[in-house]
Amino acid sequence: MAERPAYLSLSPLIHWLHGTRPVDWDRVFGRPADLEVELGFGLGDFLVRTAGRYPDKNFVGIDLGWVQVKRALRKIARARLKNVRVVRADARVALERLFPEKSIERIWCLFPCPWPKGRHARHRLFSGGFLRLMNSRLGMDGNALVVTDHRPYFEWIRARVPGTGFEDFPEITPPRFFTKYERKWRDLGQDRFYSLRLVKREHLPVAPKEDLELITHIIDHFAPERFRPGGSRGELMVEFKEFLYDPGARKGMVRTVVKEESLLQNFWIEIALLEDGWHIRPARGCGFVPTAGVQRSLDLVRDAAVEG
Repeated sequence: MAERPAYLSLSPLIHWLHGTRPVDWDRVFGRPADLEVELGFGLGDFLVRTAGRYPDKNFVGIDLGWVQVKRALRKIARARLKNVRVVRADARVALERLFPEKSIERIWCLFPCPWPKGRHARHRLFSGGFLRLMNSRLGMDGNALVVTDHRPYFEWIRARVPGTGFEDFPEITPPRFFTKYERKWRDLGQDRFYSLRLVKREHLPVAPKEDLELITHIIDHFAPERFRPGGSRGELMVEFKEFLYDPGARKGMVRTVVKEESLLQNFWIEIALLEDGWHIRPARGCGFVPTAGVQRSLDLVRDAAVEG
């Protein structure tokens, strides 16, 4: 009886919140090879097709959506590919924290959201800062390809290339990538798209972001019935969503959401009575990146616990 092909395997998924950063990609793949990265892989069609075509290269797909990740994992398993890994993260966060400098040969980004309304322009991916980050992660003469259906976005990106270490090569291209959005616009009658190839000519160093060494707290007294933690607004946002307390275990749990720059984190803070007092710390087993926002949330829980 023929072996049935795997339908879904989680093995290509990188559990980056629990691992060492930046990632040693040669170790992850079990071999040294040129590394290519796709930002926002959507349904995963281009990622899987390209990885199958070039088995001598390693490929990493980055997308924030769990639905997209699941679809890509199914297609990777069906194609029995060993040279693809998937990261569920914001592209900025992934490039900042998971990739060493000069570690990538090529970056692809096909039909990113153009955020066409002016008030939404701050959400656009290819700002000058992001282009410099991308430059730092590419090897010398490495390149990136950005393709969009939206000419104003294409021109907006081009205007930000000077000073980022790239030489740009704009081109009008016919449909050729067979992605979801390319098919969508082609079916609506669009037969020309805007391609921007960026070739690295100068290295601009941007060190990988390092984790913060968190300071946890110990307090003498804690009154759970009077505990009312307050959040924080601004560039560093902290919100406390719910508080659970087990009087038998003498342990409280605070569900916490932290937003800073492009990183959104959802985790639990534990308030537990031990021999030397009430310990305030991230709950064990929670996946999170130790950042200034996480430290701020610990400090706010400490302040509320002391005041209560």
